[in-house]
Amino acid sequence: MPAFPLPHCAQCHFKREERLCCAPDGKHPPDCPTACRPELSEECRRICAEPENSQMARQAAIVERKSYTMLPQGGRMPNRPRIMEIVAFAKGMRYRRLGLVFCIGLRQEAAATAAIFQAQGLETVSAICKVGRVPKSELGLCGEDLLCPEQPETMCNPILQAKLMNDARVELNVLLGLCVGHDSLALRHLEAPATVLAVKDRMLGHNPLAAVYCSASYFNYLTKPV
Repeated sequence: MPAFPLPHCAQCHFKREERLCCAPDGKHPPDCPTACRPELSEECRRICAEPENSQMARQAAIVERKSYTMLPQGGRMPNRPRIMEIVAFAKGMRYRRLGLVFCIGLRQEAAATAAIFQAQGLETVSAICKVGRVPKSELGLCGEDLLCPEQPETMCNPILQAKLMNDARVELNVLLGLCVGHDSLALRHLEAPATVLAVKDRMLGHNPLAAVYCSASYFNYLTKPV
């Protein structure tokens, strides 16, 4: 076991404005990493001060702020969708070439996404998940492990997608609709920074938080052993 408490920030019961991570004299549970790991926090501040990391962190904060309009009566209102936040971040970082790593099931969305990026002056290189036409049989899959066992089935190939983006020297990768696990492999092998435009959720129209929002009602079976 580690010599320090493991963080459980998701279970912190203090209000946002009361938390130590948000207020200098804030409250915290015993395993709070802000309270327990000051040495790690200082190490990460040094890493963040490195030129490329500092620029990325700064532009991310600027994109966050400019994605809201401050209202005269107080409060704020979101003013742009995530895809335009990606555009703003890329331009803030002076990136010119994006890599679009997408699922064949979202090929129409990928075409629309590439058109938007290119309309905003960003060159877009793209790779589909089935690239390379490698059969799933090479993974040792057969029978009930296949969607269509009666005919050859091509596996998703996130490693090749990543290698294509690396060879193209893209400056920012954008993941669109990759399956769970395939996205992990892509992120492991991509050399340039990556962000996610949308994730795969076959049941909920690529809106996985719907299950989380309804976990106390329609989807309450999720909070019980499955």
